Amino acid sequence: MQGLENRIPPPIVGMLFAAMMWLISLSVPIIELSDLSRLVSGLAVFFLGIFFCIAGVVSFRRAKTTVNPLKPESASSLVDSGIYRISRNPMYVGFALILCAWTVYLSAVLSILGVVGFVLYINKFQIAPEERALVKLFGSEFTQYQSDVRRWL
Repeated sequence: MQGLENRIPPPIVGMLFAAMMWLISLSVPIIELSDLSRLVSGLAVFFLGIFFCIAGVVSFRRAKTTVNPLKPESASSLVDSGIYRISRNPMYVGFALILCAWTVYLSAVLSILGVVGFVLYINKFQIAPEERALVKLFGSEFTQYQSDVRRWL
């Protein structure tokens, strides 16, 4: 599975897990929620996810470094300000929150397995290779950042 590392863009991974969650929801019992509560809670989580994604991109743009998750070795600076004080991976947190919002919309408890799968996949095939590249690029500065800020939240 080494060949999968850093090959599939994370937004595509998120969409694949969202499709899997939808398929799960077709075959499992759903939780009866009012349309209003489903809409309000789902949108709240969705917009929180969007906030994390946008805040991550904005921090990268301000630092004038690459946002491309497939080429972490091309980072020109270590971003540890803004949203990156809260999470080392705010864009992935955002994707996970968007998938949580999808779970709320689908109202199928077992669809949460898609969020778990996404987090496990991203940890192994995206974050681990990114972190190896960042250790090579930034050395002790990055390892200190790793010890100061959590991977997710």
